[in-house]
Amino acid sequence: MAKRIFICQSCGAEQHKWMGQCPDCREWNTISEQVIETSARAGNNGQIIATTPITDIRRETSPRQSTFIEELDRVLGGGLVGDSAILIGGDPGIGKSTLLLQAAGKLAGKHRVLYVTGEESTQQVHLRGERIDALHDNLHLLSACELESIMRTVDNARPSMVIIDSIQTLVTSRLSSAPGTVSQVRDCAAALIQQAKRSGFALILVGHVTKDGTLAGPRVLEHMVDAVLYFEGDRGHAHRILRAVKNRFGPAGEIGVFEMTDRGLIGIRDASRMFLAERAKNTPGSAVLACLEGTRPLLLEVQALIAPTVYATPKRSAVGLDVGRVAMLTAVLERRIGLPLSQHDVYINVAGGARISEPAADLAVLMAMISAYQERPIAHDIAVFGEVGLTGEVRPVGQPEARVREAASMGFRHLIIPRDNKERLHKIEQKARFAKTASEAIQLTAIKHLSEAAQVSLTK
Repeated sequence: MAKRIFICQSCGAEQHKWMGQCPDCREWNTISEQVIETSARAGNNGQIIATTPITDIRRETSPRQSTFIEELDRVLGGGLVGDSAILIGGDPGIGKSTLLLQAAGKLAGKHRVLYVTGEESTQQVHLRGERIDALHDNLHLLSACELESIMRTVDNARPSMVIIDSIQTLVTSRLSSAPGTVSQVRDCAAALIQQAKRSGFALILVGHVTKDGTLAGPRVLEHMVDAVLYFEGDRGHAHRILRAVKNRFGPAGEIGVFEMTDRGLIGIRDASRMFLAERAKNTPGSAVLACLEGTRPLLLEVQALIAPTVYATPKRSAVGLDVGRVAMLTAVLERRIGLPLSQHDVYINVAGGARISEPAADLAVLMAMISAYQERPIAHDIAVFGEVGLTGEVRPVGQPEARVREAASMGFRHLIIPRDNKERLHKIEQKARFAKTASEAIQLTAIKHLSEAAQVSLTK
């Protein structure tokens, strides 16, 4: 029998009737009618299933298999885990299919891989494979969109990894709705994930993104998979960043840095050097931030520009940072330091197209703003990190030793850090002789309040 329901295409909420605005996510004109074929099920009282003590479950000796792409393995937490489901998203043309085809070609040297494409023909995928040198006999291509046919093919081929490019193109005959709708995406993904858990192959799903940069479709899809990866990058730059937003088998927030070339994506180990390659020294409004993305320390350049406003309300704009946090830091700077920024526009940019979400960037943003307003450059060998509160206090951040090591390896000789972090570094020096690797070669200046930073960092 058929059942008619109304589903929001933005959040996946089900309604009993059509509405102009979804009452759950408050989006307009996103509810559409869908017909679902349902079958009456006989009553089943269930049965008792034997349980297993967790101590009796044996772990495999090698639960992960390498993709032979170092940066991808880093983001995944060490490699692909068998019977896992991974969702990867990103803007169109950013390199999702290229990276996955590269990984499939390398993994096919030891395992059978099935690449299912619903948006391209096998000839188009073959052309890309020739360009990036990803051709192998164990890499099988399938151009199909029917879920039932794909699942039967997977059972027959028994691959070690299955790539679905993309999940929005699949349809199941159980539903009458169009491809890409909430019901189709949710049901197709659930069926494939259950098959991966049952058969033991690694499943990678490619998802579309909305105009806001988030994964399209219901949010429940992100909860169903084991890992969610986002491809970030600016088309004006050659590098791409793969970020793990969720990972059940590794650290969330880990990133991998790639460079887009005519031979595909190439992993970059020394990402800090790449981000600082075009940095202009002795220029006002530039500060170097020692940040941490996952377990990876990075050095990034934070730029600030302050100009008199021509509007009734001054602008607060940011690229690579949260605009709301930049507005808050501007208010802290005006109130606690006394800089008259109420008649000035403030523009903040993270050079290189990177995005920063951790609070440790606060001190670097404020130092760049002070330097830009006073037209006094910060010394080229100074790096900073620290969180700043509303009262102007500089708070400690996590893993300061990794940040100091990265700054020392890049040739920086002076670091402005929170006072509590310096005390932690002294303890590490006494226990693990950390000073021999970094802090002997770098000067650490500890500050407790934002007012102390301007006095020690700006060149005279």
